[in-house]
Amino acid sequence: MFYYYYDWTYMLVIIGVVICMAASARVNGVFSRYSTVRSRVGLTGKEAAEEILRRNGIYDVRVIHIPGNLTDHYNPGKKTLGLSDTVYNSASVAAVGVAAHECGHAVQHATGYAPLSLRGALVPVANIGSALSWPLIILGLLLTGQTSALFINLGILLFSAAVLFQIVTLPVEFNASGRAVRALETSGMLYPDEVGEVKQVLSAAALTYVASAAAMILQLLRLLIITGGRRRNE
Repeated sequence: MFYYYYDWTYMLVIIGVVICMAASARVNGVFSRYSTVRSRVGLTGKEAAEEILRRNGIYDVRVIHIPGNLTDHYNPGKKTLGLSDTVYNSASVAAVGVAAHECGHAVQHATGYAPLSLRGALVPVANIGSALSWPLIILGLLLTGQTSALFINLGILLFSAAVLFQIVTLPVEFNASGRAVRALETSGMLYPDEVGEVKQVLSAAALTYVASAAAMILQLLRLLIITGGRRRNE
């Protein structure tokens, strides 16, 4: 006779995937909508970024063009602000908003914003945690006794570091968006109604970080449930 084993904890993973897919669809939709709306002042993403950096007294950060769509990022190590194909030479409201957001990270770096420093310190640990946590946990589930517990606990600890990275990312991203909106409101690079449209773009982008953090937390919860059940059965 065959028995079908239903692991209800898979639902936690599915919920996380659905949340991430919904957030991704939302940001792509909003960005696509406002990437067709040209700002009335007409500054490109590159020009807006350079102006915001200059207004904040930052002259050692280079604005560069990078390939891809929504691959924009600030690299504190190289002090480069990378703007993607859809942002660098575009004068759309969406492009200016994304460029301003990345400038927010550059300003955070220049002013020693603590959560950004903490996130930077967590990067290597989070990368190791993402790569090794599951192999260690699976190995621990295959073993028995104290060796099993050691591998499982180490795997959970490493995965928790990756979750912590996602959580710390939230205030960093929200703060960068707040700085971006204030910069655009006071600089005259966008009209007030255009700043409202930028807020929609940045709010949609922020949801992707919230979704990622939620998905990671759900995975951690699943790990704790699975390994907790293993310990009770031993």
